[in-house]
Amino acid sequence: MRQDPLWRPTPERAASSEMAKFRTFFSGRLGQVLPDYPALHRASVEERGLFWSALWDYCGVIGEKGGRPLGEDRMPGAQFFPDARLNYAENLLRDADDREAIVFRAEDRVERRMTRRELLLAVGKAQRFLESKDVGVGDRVAAMLPNCPEAIVMMLATASIGAIWSSCSPDFGARGVLDRFSQIEPKVFIGCDGYFYNRQRLSIRDKIAEILRDLPTVEASLIIDLIGEAEDVAASLPKAVAYSSIMETSEDVAIRFVPLPFNHPLFILFSSGTTGIPKCIVHGAGGTLLQHLKEHRLHSGNGEGDRVFYFTTLGWMMWNWLVSALACGSTLILFDGSPFAPRPTVLFDYAEKERVTFFGTSAKYLDSSRKLDLKPRETHDLSSLRALASTGSPLAAETFEWVYQAIKSDLHLASISGGTDIVSCFVLGDPTSPVYAGEIQRAGLGMAVDIFDDEGHPLSSGKGELVCKKAFPSMPISFWNDPEGKKYRAAYFDRFSGLWHHGDFAEWTAHGGLIIHGRSDATLNPGGVRIGTAEIYAQVEQIPEVIEALAIGQDFAGDVRVILFVRLREGVTLNSELQERIRKQIRTGASPRHVPQKIIEIADIPRTKSGKITELAVRDIIHGREVKNREALANPEALDLYRDLPELRS
Repeated sequence: MRQDPLWRPTPERAASSEMAKFRTFFSGRLGQVLPDYPALHRASVEERGLFWSALWDYCGVIGEKGGRPLGEDRMPGAQFFPDARLNYAENLLRDADDREAIVFRAEDRVERRMTRRELLLAVGKAQRFLESKDVGVGDRVAAMLPNCPEAIVMMLATASIGAIWSSCSPDFGARGVLDRFSQIEPKVFIGCDGYFYNRQRLSIRDKIAEILRDLPTVEASLIIDLIGEAEDVAASLPKAVAYSSIMETSEDVAIRFVPLPFNHPLFILFSSGTTGIPKCIVHGAGGTLLQHLKEHRLHSGNGEGDRVFYFTTLGWMMWNWLVSALACGSTLILFDGSPFAPRPTVLFDYAEKERVTFFGTSAKYLDSSRKLDLKPRETHDLSSLRALASTGSPLAAETFEWVYQAIKSDLHLASISGGTDIVSCFVLGDPTSPVYAGEIQRAGLGMAVDIFDDEGHPLSSGKGELVCKKAFPSMPISFWNDPEGKKYRAAYFDRFSGLWHHGDFAEWTAHGGLIIHGRSDATLNPGGVRIGTAEIYAQVEQIPEVIEALAIGQDFAGDVRVILFVRLREGVTLNSELQERIRKQIRTGASPRHVPQKIIEIADIPRTKSGKITELAVRDIIHGREVKNREALANPEALDLYRDLPELRS
């Protein structure tokens, strides 16, 4: 791996960044000079109460901060700002003027725009609808929607009155939706008439009817129009109205914001559910807001005048993260549909047209664009683009290099990682530091991240478990229906007592950054040596004939052997020559221990709804165990390809 940086900010760019400005601000609060990011991070962890209080002030959070930034300081059970009162929606709806708040496109079929004033008025009307259905503090509103403006309107209306928002995308199967929403017993359900994907117009009226039959707590439903059938769908359902009907009035509706405690529930997010019924993860309003402000303004540089895009759905926490950019005065650039329809460059076309400044996507999308040999820097005007973020899975070093070669050379590329569990990031970008191939730049401010060995000792080098040693505001406040907190503690705190165990297999780099090698529960253990799956993928996906790969460990002859499944380009056959090239690439690029015992061609690779490869589900299938929740997968039929494979019997 190359040791020189792929990108380094100019001194002028680094000095003018929000990160540098905040460092000066916090230095003043602290009474000592913090010369660089490592010093700032160290102080943010050692003086967490002062840090989070300074961040509140720097970002101008609307609310009553109270006198104590940190009460109880333990994991779990920490209490940040125990005396504070605020409203998340109020912080996102500040400055209602004629600046664009939202731009939306559903492939090439639908386009909408909203100003900040129009957004505030729409939220007021939506709030009036919810209150007319007796929705109040603590009630749940569940939505199955595309990534459209109406989803943001309804979420903000929900938050404005202290109700709790939970969402998924319309491509979920009925069982997958019910596995999630039936646990939280929503009072209101919001759906859509359909959506567009890969230029197909997909109606979901029958699915909505099926879902509502099995959600007895729903007292009212709202149907949003995307494909022109909302009124008909609403008319066919009990207690349902079309979204357009609640927006018809021309009068301005005064909006109110209920002031709530810092830890008042805001979102219920769900684990992927590939190993059982999804866990219902409850996130508080204050912790979510502060973390997102920190990550948008300081780590990502998003503020007034920025146009922020992230390719996501409502089933992924990156949607919740994206929406919070409104609190920075940024414009949200929304897209729903296939990222490669009607042509492979559609997202870059959109970024060029809308003058996107921050472009967020998945590592898989970038790698697919690389394999399609896209060269946006030659075909598109991306002069407005300042930063690009990647998450969902580790970004390979080769794809880092491709970004700078094919997209833009002067670009802050930030590989970021955290997840649904914390609705934010543990590790992410720093606009004042260099970018190195294959590395996540830094641990986030205020996040006491470390790497531990299996015995709980910190590692300055080598691979181990990603942990967080001190409490932070965006820890879940609870799991739903877990009154004693047993499931919550088991999920994060049983492995290392009093410390957050995140479940990622990672290591520090010589530059103060991190490399994540995959989920630790999916690591391979041939001969008792732990190997991260991402280390194998980074090598295999350099082979032009391989579209993507999946590696699992198979229990065999008293040990574990590495099995590699590869999805190949059309017309390519997995012959002995290609197998040897794959093995050689892994041997030289990783190590001999990473080389799989068997390489098997497969037609498809199962993924979660957020696009992550599901090694655990495949591991269960090849060991004869049924996957408990196939509905959690975007393509559950792919699992059947791995059942009873003759190649695995010898």
